[in-house]
Amino acid sequence: MEKNQKGLSVWQLTMMTLGTVVGGSFFLGSSVSIRSAGPAVIISYILGGILVYFVLSALLELTLSDTDPGSFRTFARKAFGSGAGFIVGWVYWTGIVLAMSSEAMAASILFTKWFPGFPVALVGSIIIIGVTLLNLLGAEKLSRIESGLASIKLLSIVSFIILAILIIIGLMPGIPRIGMGSLTSQPLLPGGIRGIAGSMLIVTFAYAGFEIIGLAASEAKDPKKTVPKAIRYTVITLVGLYITSVSLLIFLIPTNEVIEDVSPMVAALNRWGFTWAGTAINIVLITAILSTMLASMFGLAKMIRSLTDEGQAPKWLKDKRDVPYRCILFSGFAILSGLGLGFILPSNVYIFLTSFGGFSLLFTYGVIVATHIKFRKEKGDSTPFTSWIALISIVIIIASMPLVSGQGLGLIAGLTILSLYSIIYLGMKLYKNYKRTERFERTSFKLNPKLDTEFSKELYKHKEDKK
Repeated sequence: MEKNQKGLSVWQLTMMTLGTVVGGSFFLGSSVSIRSAGPAVIISYILGGILVYFVLSALLELTLSDTDPGSFRTFARKAFGSGAGFIVGWVYWTGIVLAMSSEAMAASILFTKWFPGFPVALVGSIIIIGVTLLNLLGAEKLSRIESGLASIKLLSIVSFIILAILIIIGLMPGIPRIGMGSLTSQPLLPGGIRGIAGSMLIVTFAYAGFEIIGLAASEAKDPKKTVPKAIRYTVITLVGLYITSVSLLIFLIPTNEVIEDVSPMVAALNRWGFTWAGTAINIVLITAILSTMLASMFGLAKMIRSLTDEGQAPKWLKDKRDVPYRCILFSGFAILSGLGLGFILPSNVYIFLTSFGGFSLLFTYGVIVATHIKFRKEKGDSTPFTSWIALISIVIIIASMPLVSGQGLGLIAGLTILSLYSIIYLGMKLYKNYKRTERFERTSFKLNPKLDTEFSKELYKHKEDKK
C-alpha cells in the first residue's frame, strides 16, 4: 500500500472514529446515567470527556512512536512481554465480537417492529453478512460509507440541539417559552456523589470505541500529521455534542421521568408534542448500530492480522494482501456465531457473555495508559500524571461495575475470560517449550555413526594406555 500517496485523510479517520463511538450507548444508554445522576449527569459527561482525552493523549504518543497495525496490542507486548500482547489482543477481539452480536440483535429487533413478518435471526444475519462484505472493499471505500453513516448520527444530535434551543427560548410555534423548565423542579444532585459515580460506567461506554483511531493509524495518509488532528477533532466533537445535548435535555424533561427502555431524546421531544421523534430516533439508532459495526469490524480484522503475524492466532488466517480477507471473514463468522448463541443459549447465559464487551474496552484503556507509563519510564522521561489519573479512574470504574444494574455480570464475565486467555497462553507456552526441548534432544543424540565409532576407539585406547 502506498501510504505516502494514498491513505485515510483527517476527515475520514475522524468520521470512522466517531462512527465507532456514537451509538446505542449514547442514544439509548444515556437514560441510565441520567436517572442515576440527575441533572448532575453533566458533570459525569465532562469527567468522561477528560478521561477520554487523557487516554487518547497516551495512545497518540504511543502511535506516533510506532504506527504498527496492532496498535495498543503491539505496544503492550513491547512493554510487558508477549503474554500481555496475546491477552490484550484476544480479550479485545472477543469483547467486540460479543458486543457486535448483541448490537446486531438490537438492530434486528428494532427493524422487526416495523416489519414483524421478518424473523429476528434472519435480519440479524443479513446485517452481519452485509457489514462483513462491505469491509472487504478496503479501508478507503469503507471510510466513505462510514463517513455517510456517521454524518446521519451527528446531524441527528445537532437537530435535537437546535430543536431543544427553539423550545427553551420560545421560538417553536405552539409551544410557550419554557426557560429554565424542568431544571427548577428537581434537585441538582438527587443521588449525591454515589449517583455520579454510578453513572460514570455508562458515560464511559458512551465514549467507548475511540481506540479504533490507533488501529487505523497504519492506513492513514502521513500518520504523524493526520492522527493528532483526527484525535483533536474527535475529542472536541464528542465532548461538545454530548455535553450540549444532555445539558439541554434536562431543561425539557425531569430526569426522574426518564425511563431506561426509551431514548431520553425521544422522551423529551414526545413530552412537547413531537410524536414523530420515536420513529426518527429509531431510524437513527439502526444507522448508529450499522455504523458502529462497520468500523468495529475494521478494528477486529486489524487485531486478528496483528495476532496472526506474530504467531498468536491460527496460521491459516495469515493474509499478505492489503485487505485482510481471511481476518474479516473469520471475524464476521464469529459475530454470526455470537448471534446464534443468543437463540440457543438461555437468556441469562447470553447476557453474561455479551456483558463482557464493556469490560474488555475498559481493560483495553487501562492497558493503554499503563503501557504509556512504562514507555515514558523506559525513555527516561517524567511519568505523565494524566496517565496515572486515567489508570486509577479506570480501575475505580471497573470496580464499580457491580453497583450498576446488569453490569456486575460484566465484571464476572470479564475476569473469567481474562483468566481463560491467561491459561490458554500459559498452555501454549508450555507446549512450545516441550516441542523445542523434544527437537533439541532428538538432534542432540542423533550422532554421526562414523564419529560414534571413532569416539569408542579413542575411549578404548585411552583405557589400554592407562593399564
